[in-house]
Amino acid sequence: MTTSIDSNVFLALWNQADSANLLASEMLGAAAERGRLVVAGVVYAELLAGRAAHALDQFFEATGIVVDWPMDEKMLRRAGEAYQGYVLRRRRSHGTLSRRLLTDFLIGAHAELHGYSLLTLDQRGYKAAFPSISIVPVKLPQI
Repeated sequence: MTTSIDSNVFLALWNQADSANLLASEMLGAAAERGRLVVAGVVYAELLAGRAAHALDQFFEATGIVVDWPMDEKMLRRAGEAYQGYVLRRRRSHGTLSRRLLTDFLIGAHAELHGYSLLTLDQRGYKAAFPSISIVPVKLPQI
């Protein structure tokens, strides 16, 4: 089984003060035991906001996580359709739904179209946009 990893998992992993830090570490370890780990190229791009490219490259190489760079027309169209659905749901909610970035929809489309499971700390958002996607269950710690 191949698992695609959302940016928020790495952000929690790399921030020891994050309440999901230990959970992110455990979930990544469990996913690695089940099979191959990948990230969409847009995850790499998002992570560059807080890390140097050589540090990211070293981390991914050391952990065996593969960066899947290509995004084709089908993937971009699927991401756009999911984003359009989100915008409509957000309008109907009069803005009560949290704001989402287009990258979230690119990450979801990448996982969905490749048939990958998705490891994310934002299960509800992805499930609403990509109902058929297999999301790795995560239980956040109670605060």
